[in-house]
Amino acid sequence: MSRRRRIPRKQDIRQLCREEPLGLETFDAIDRMREAATARWTGGFSPSALALAGLDWWLHLGGAPGKQMELAYKGFHKALRLTGHLATTMTHVATEPCIAPLPGDRRFDAPGWTTPPFSFMAQAFLLQQQWWHNVTHEVPGVEPHHEEVVSFVARQILDLWSPSNNPLTNPEILAQTHATAGSNFVEGLRNWAEDVHRFVAGLPPAGAEHFRPGKEVAVTPGKVVFRNHLIELIQYAPATQSVHAEPILIVPAWIMKYYILDLSPTNSLVRYLIGEGFTVFCISWRNPGADDRDLALEDYRRDGVMAALSAVDRILPGRPIHAAGYCLGGTLLAIAAAAMAVDGPVRLASLTLLAAQTDFSEPGELALFIDASELRLLDSMMWNRGYLSADQMAAAFQLLRSNDLIWSRLIHDYLMGERAPMFDLMAWNADSTRMPYRMQTEYLERLYLGNDLASGRFIADGRPVALQNLRQPVFAVATERDHVAPWRSVHKLHLLTDVDLTFVLTSGGHNAGIVSEPGRPGRHYRMALKRHEGICLGPDEWLASAAYHDGSWWPAWSRWLKAHSASERVPAPVIGDPSRGHEPYCDAPGTYVLQR
Repeated sequence: MSRRRRIPRKQDIRQLCREEPLGLETFDAIDRMREAATARWTGGFSPSALALAGLDWWLHLGGAPGKQMELAYKGFHKALRLTGHLATTMTHVATEPCIAPLPGDRRFDAPGWTTPPFSFMAQAFLLQQQWWHNVTHEVPGVEPHHEEVVSFVARQILDLWSPSNNPLTNPEILAQTHATAGSNFVEGLRNWAEDVHRFVAGLPPAGAEHFRPGKEVAVTPGKVVFRNHLIELIQYAPATQSVHAEPILIVPAWIMKYYILDLSPTNSLVRYLIGEGFTVFCISWRNPGADDRDLALEDYRRDGVMAALSAVDRILPGRPIHAAGYCLGGTLLAIAAAAMAVDGPVRLASLTLLAAQTDFSEPGELALFIDASELRLLDSMMWNRGYLSADQMAAAFQLLRSNDLIWSRLIHDYLMGERAPMFDLMAWNADSTRMPYRMQTEYLERLYLGNDLASGRFIADGRPVALQNLRQPVFAVATERDHVAPWRSVHKLHLLTDVDLTFVLTSGGHNAGIVSEPGRPGRHYRMALKRHEGICLGPDEWLASAAYHDGSWWPAWSRWLKAHSASERVPAPVIGDPSRGHEPYCDAPGTYVLQR
């Protein structure tokens, strides 16, 4: 009688895998090296993700005859509109355009674009842009993320061929060429050569050398009173004889240098708070290198936020702290505060989140670069380097605002031959940082891709983090034109907390909306309070009901902080406390901010 062949069990297969002489991580390393090499050629963008998105769109569009007929119908009517506009323009020069640019599109604002033939070229381009939007949107069956990727790529290709980018079809460039007898191209070539030299040499953009931390920017007096491997903690010198008892701790994002909140003396949020009678502390993050590849999000929480809170508590014992976090610093601060709440009463008097997301289900245009394929490529690139380089992040942000950050510079600096003047915020934006491999991977996978914080799956200190455990009053600020933390995404905090929440929507973008000093023209904000027992409104309902105010939101925040502080002021404290191990190390802005 023949013996039956024994079928290997799963335990046996796993045992065989463990006994392989060549570790399984070797095969993974091969894939990672190939992916890292691909990333070097593609600038960190996944060609597989682009191919999948394009194929999804193309197959569904090819199988949708109704959508094809709709596009043909709309294309025909746009051609009729353009033909009618051209015919009217021939008899009446001052003819209203048949299509207006999208809000924020200033490429055709110059007077020369209102006269033929330039007006006709601008109108033809805008109509074509609108038609391609129809082509790439609402194709039945296309996955929404793929739809956004295809639309983004189509927009980049269209912008490349915009008549504003061609020296032969741009009336501003032609007028400049006539006025300078062509010397604008000579100056533009010089500007281009200088920029290439600076890029190759690793130098900052032209003019940024006039905005040095500690010299022209980040000049508010203070001392570094605590330092570990990850942070320097700065305590600023008081500007008033007496101060509010509760200090303020600012947690900036580690994706940027902290001094965006302490730029020039005229637009420094830190200096403004000190002038309002607050004792201000601020974290300055270390600029990590390859040796810091294993720093995790938990390290940033423990050795960053928690270490800073402990230092402030030792320097000013027994005083509740107003904690404020900006961008990713706000997200991390919310995580830290919610984790602290599990252990009972916490030492926070209030929580302020500036352009910070806690729900990443709708992260805005940055989601274009976040899917499983893209994250795998980024992960392999960081695995190879040990960090995510600053130039990779800068490229993504520039593509999101290519008209403002790429094409307008090409036109102004290289074709018009005029240098755009450098200013403090632009110089700060060029002073970028790196991201450790492990932390950035966790941040992208757990927050952006998995949305673990909003869904209750994020773990801190070994326990799930629940924002519903927050008990401090919250002041949250969002900005109207934020491409990093869209205000409707920031508004979702209403659904995740059960506290008194004051929500502010201010004019400007992710950076300029926060750096919005009093007296700056053209600023406004909306503000509304939701009590913990109140009803949550959707973003559109909130927008319709919130009170409108002209000016900066800074004074409103100052009044809110004072309302949540002790009524009596106390004498201004000295900087640091040597008796508790906090003798000042050095003057602000410290040393970490100078790391390259």
